[in-house]
Amino acid sequence: MILSMTGFASTTREFPGGLLSIELRAVNHRYLDVQMRLPEELRIIEPQLRELIGGRVTRGKVECRIGLNQTDSDTPQLELNRDTVQRLLAVSAEVRELAPQVRDLGMGELLRWPGVLKSNSLAPEVLHQLCLEGLNAVLGDFRDTRAREGSKLAQVLQDRISGMDHIIAEVKPRLPVILEAYRTRLAARLQEALGNVDDDRIKQEFALFAQKIDVDEELERLTTHLSEVRRILKTGGQVGKRLDFLMQELNREANTLGSKSVSTETTQASVELKVLIEQMREQIQNVE
Repeated sequence: MILSMTGFASTTREFPGGLLSIELRAVNHRYLDVQMRLPEELRIIEPQLRELIGGRVTRGKVECRIGLNQTDSDTPQLELNRDTVQRLLAVSAEVRELAPQVRDLGMGELLRWPGVLKSNSLAPEVLHQLCLEGLNAVLGDFRDTRAREGSKLAQVLQDRISGMDHIIAEVKPRLPVILEAYRTRLAARLQEALGNVDDDRIKQEFALFAQKIDVDEELERLTTHLSEVRRILKTGGQVGKRLDFLMQELNREANTLGSKSVSTETTQASVELKVLIEQMREQIQNVE
């Protein structure tokens, strides 16, 4: 299975006091580029969020948007924890007996003491965990969308490979005929230019040119590269860079085929092959 670098997924999670929204979207990119859009309450866990994304995505420009929406009906309410206050005052009284010079707890110090004020809002650590769990779930959906898109890309590539196989299968059996037709034309031109030319001279000239115009090796390499593309698509994984390299090799062989061409058939085959290779290359730019 191959994955597309293009994908989208989102989720919302309710919590006491509001709503958490998480959205992931990605487009193709040469490397992994993660952009975070976070509220200040979640900035502290940004490294963990990035690590989570990096563990599931290897290439692409990924934008992660996380929002917190407070609801009016759930505005945080503060309540005094009387038991905690009474215990603090009792301890303070004991301390004054042992050390009369120590001043009493001030109102501000008392209210800032952990547990003195109770709130119905979500504790920061609980909110952080909720966010991490939500992002992990979104990443699962995100991978599914990229896998579906990757499956479509793989089918497009397979169709183009079949088209290239068809072109090669049509041209290859015609090579002896093409070479013989070229030999005949060469002999006629030599006769016209030099007058009487013996068969040995024609054979020598043709032998020299035959080495330069032989495209059988290029067709074999094209077939080999296409087999490798099929193997990679079947194996799956992070194959975008390898496929991109193979497109360069395929294009090189198709160009050589055109430059060696001595007939309209091989010239046309070269053009059609390059069109299909370019179509494949464009699609591979979206493969992870």
